Amino acid sequence: MRRPPPLPTPPAGRAEETPASARRTGVRGRPGADDFDARHGDPSPRSVGVNDVAPLRDTAWPGTADAAEPDAEARPTSTRDVWRAARARRKALRSEIRRFTQRSRRRRIVWLGALGAVVLLIGGTAAAAYSPLFAVEKITVVGASTLDAATVEAALADQVGTPLALVDSSEVKAALLAFPLIETYALEARPPHDLTVRIVERTPVGVIRSDAGYTLVDAAGVALATTTDQPAGQPLLDIEGGVDSAAFESAGLVVRSVPADLRATLTGVRATTADDVTLTLSSGLTVVWGSAEDSPLKGEVLSKTLIKRPDAATIDVTSPRAVVVG
Repeated sequence: MRRPPPLPTPPAGRAEETPASARRTGVRGRPGADDFDARHGDPSPRSVGVNDVAPLRDTAWPGTADAAEPDAEARPTSTRDVWRAARARRKALRSEIRRFTQRSRRRRIVWLGALGAVVLLIGGTAAAAYSPLFAVEKITVVGASTLDAATVEAALADQVGTPLALVDSSEVKAALLAFPLIETYALEARPPHDLTVRIVERTPVGVIRSDAGYTLVDAAGVALATTTDQPAGQPLLDIEGGVDSAAFESAGLVVRSVPADLRATLTGVRATTADDVTLTLSSGLTVVWGSAEDSPLKGEVLSKTLIKRPDAATIDVTSPRAVVVG
């Protein structure tokens, strides 16, 4: 390695003018004048006392805080200053958090507002529905033909004044059980004050003669009414095994499948099994129907056959594609 060049020798006659402070060790480890003299021929030792070392503030570089304010003394930090600094830091942190979460907070506010509106709407609707504002004031019965609609409405009068949402279907059912002709029913609430009851009446298929008189029954064998005389327009049922037998079920389906114009002239129905149902018309015509299978087709064939053969005494439609006329 190349040795660095020697330091320049100060001019003669100026060595003595060098102040004592220049011979002291400089700041940041720079060699002082004593070291320089020792290396260049001044063998006299020199002792350096504590008082000879200049304070660091005296030799600070220009531009530093100590050089700018050489007489300033360090002020002690109090607890209040620490608290104020911490509070300012927390405030700045909260401000930054609010700035970065502004969009998400807006979305949250929108969602919460929409949810609140929906809850308010549902709650208000439910409260209004269960309030007297929607109480029953009028009951209308629809679908009654044999029954008197006014009588059915009077039986349901207990529901007047009840909110539409609180109408008890079990109480309605109990009131309608007094009318055997009602097969099914449905309730329709029509705000603000109307309650509609749609009923489907049972269709009687004939009467069964017994010691009590003539009992009107439907296809399911439900007794609708009992009278001492045979009701007009209702055929007499002669069924082996009664209303609980398969023969009665088949006969009920057959009667309901007979065309309306012929059913009005039906006077008797006889069956011993489910496959030998026989009808009797008021004109004396006997129709051998057989089972309840293909009943719509059998009814259509029977009507066409009567048009062609009005003088027929018997018509066998057991096989609707091979009618036998006698």
